[in-house]
Amino acid sequence: MQQKEAQKLWLIAPAALMVSLFFLYPLCFSLYSAVTLDGALTLSHLDKAFELYSKDMLFTVIIVLVSVMLLAILSISIAALITLSPFRSVVGILGFLYRLPLFIPFIVAAQMMRTFLAKNGLMNNAFVASGLMTPMDTISFLGWSGIIITFVWKQLAFSTLLISGAMAALDDAQIRAARNLGASRLRILFGIILPQIAPSLGVALVLSTVTMMSVLSVPMMIGTGTPTMISADMAFRVDSYGDYHVANALGLVSYLICAGLAWFYLRQSLKDKGAAA
Repeated sequence: MQQKEAQKLWLIAPAALMVSLFFLYPLCFSLYSAVTLDGALTLSHLDKAFELYSKDMLFTVIIVLVSVMLLAILSISIAALITLSPFRSVVGILGFLYRLPLFIPFIVAAQMMRTFLAKNGLMNNAFVASGLMTPMDTISFLGWSGIIITFVWKQLAFSTLLISGAMAALDDAQIRAARNLGASRLRILFGIILPQIAPSLGVALVLSTVTMMSVLSVPMMIGTGTPTMISADMAFRVDSYGDYHVANALGLVSYLICAGLAWFYLRQSLKDKGAAA
């Protein structure tokens, strides 16, 4: 019995080593650097981070919250259309279109949106060519609006896949019974489907939130000046000043923002594994 237990430990040792080296060690070192100076505990780095970047922290929270809200509305709508729509050809086309951003890296998505949303970008040029507006009427969507558009467009495929998969896993007999009793599609969606897929919806939005918090390319390439997101501030402190302490203090703020979300995700994952077992 002990020999079998030892063999199991050896099987998980490579994975545990990789997680320790490339996640736990950098995490612990970052947290240590954020609250120490020359080996002594200090809050000066956090004080400096809040003094210099408090507006950027608020900006980051607002951008992420608005993006997540729009993402929830769009992904639920698309997943509901895929699940409840009787038009299979439309569902097939929609399924192909919403999956496209899934295979595009964030840096590529940021460059695409930069050329699409700029004042002289593809979108405005198309409107001018079609006669819907003049060159003087065009406006740039680079900045906070462009960041939100990019986040929502990029994460839409991921969240819709999770939500539509959860909807597809439901017992179809419930939906058929509701239809036989005269329930509308909206009533079925809000009264039957959404309450049952709430955990999956929460996981999709949690993972999307953490991803948005960690992305550097989008605020760097689409943002215009200040305020900007915390990830861009961290890169600025390291590249311009070599100030890893304040950069790690900003990272600690990001950890704290995501801590509650991480707890929800881990709790839900353990619940799912327990139910599967």
